[in-house]
Amino acid sequence: MVHLKDLADYADQISQCVCCGACQAHCPVYRETLGEGSVARGKIALAASVLAGEIGLEPRLTEELSLCLLCGSCVAKCPNRVETDGIVAALRRRVTDEQGLSTVGRGVAALTGSKPLLRGLVRGAGLLAPLVFKHIPTTSGLRLRFAPAVLRERTLPPIPARNLFDRVPEHSMAAAGRPTIGLFAGCAITYLYPQVGEGLARLLTSFGYGLFLPRSQGCCGMPALSSGNGALLTELAEANLAAFAEGGAETIVTACASCGGALTGHYADLGEDGRGLADRILDIHQFLDREGLIARIAELPGQAERIRVTYHDPCHLRTRGITREPRALLRALPQVDLVEMDEAASCCGLGGTFAATQAELSRRIGDRKAAAIAASGAELVATGCPGCVLQLQDSIDRAGLRVRAVHTLDLVDQALYGGHA
Repeated sequence: MVHLKDLADYADQISQCVCCGACQAHCPVYRETLGEGSVARGKIALAASVLAGEIGLEPRLTEELSLCLLCGSCVAKCPNRVETDGIVAALRRRVTDEQGLSTVGRGVAALTGSKPLLRGLVRGAGLLAPLVFKHIPTTSGLRLRFAPAVLRERTLPPIPARNLFDRVPEHSMAAAGRPTIGLFAGCAITYLYPQVGEGLARLLTSFGYGLFLPRSQGCCGMPALSSGNGALLTELAEANLAAFAEGGAETIVTACASCGGALTGHYADLGEDGRGLADRILDIHQFLDREGLIARIAELPGQAERIRVTYHDPCHLRTRGITREPRALLRALPQVDLVEMDEAASCCGLGGTFAATQAELSRRIGDRKAAAIAASGAELVATGCPGCVLQLQDSIDRAGLRVRAVHTLDLVDQALYGGHA
């Protein structure tokens, strides 16, 4: 049975904040606003006041709560490891429980809570695209994560005709001695970037692993978490727990950093069943490293024509300590010259629903990232999160750069199977 933490469950965590200010140096929102309410200790102070009954859930509080990407940077650098992201999420759920969902929250609920609606919007997206988008003439099945005014200013990718579930079978047999691996797809890979999931499936099956891609899996719940929709988060978590209860996969991999962050972090707070699923999750870079497949890839002969690639650390990999493995994979690729950019570990600015509720701030954070990419001289920026790919390309296009954002697995597929990065 799934149980979401209430704000009161974080009382001990809240009391651990000593207001040292270490969070200020690592908060991408505070860097732009310089406002105390933007930073972790300010939000924890607000949470303490709400718990003590000193303030209510007034509009000013709601606005301060919206100034958070739930990136976890403050948690990773806090000397007492205060779970500010969990505290903010619990506060948002309390606001939603008392005041109802926001417009953006209702859009998120409609899409991520209904796979038929999501599929239908994806199929019809191309018809609406020329009326909505500025640069690329298609829209996204996830478009209700963004307010209409925001959509008109964003660059979004073309919608593939076939989603991931149309491309990859639910089951594939393992070779002798190899296990079956579960694949948690996530919304962005399923509908926006299915070639990433298809490449992942091709990679694993070529090394002899069996695959289990259950059709009953759904959204990881990160957008619901971000918008304070506890009821939907519970519903999605229970559906995903049931989806992977069968199939014989002891290990479940994901190529989406945000999904991985939700499944290993927030699901671990949902009781014994949630912790059981969280313990089975590995990011694809971790899996390739653990299985010795990065070393196998490094044995490929080098290529004469090489691509200058820089790497962006997704927040939900970096805060889980997954920084070495993606770089090791890129260095192993025969066509890649990896160059580090300044502030590779800084947030791209997407942050679930943050890009919709705080569009200007999201753009400003993205502009910083685009400047760092330009300074690196790279032709491509690779990352391990499809949401970051989306935000990075938008920031790059707004800056007028001749650079493309790709998933690391796009480059793996190019090297091993001649795919297009």
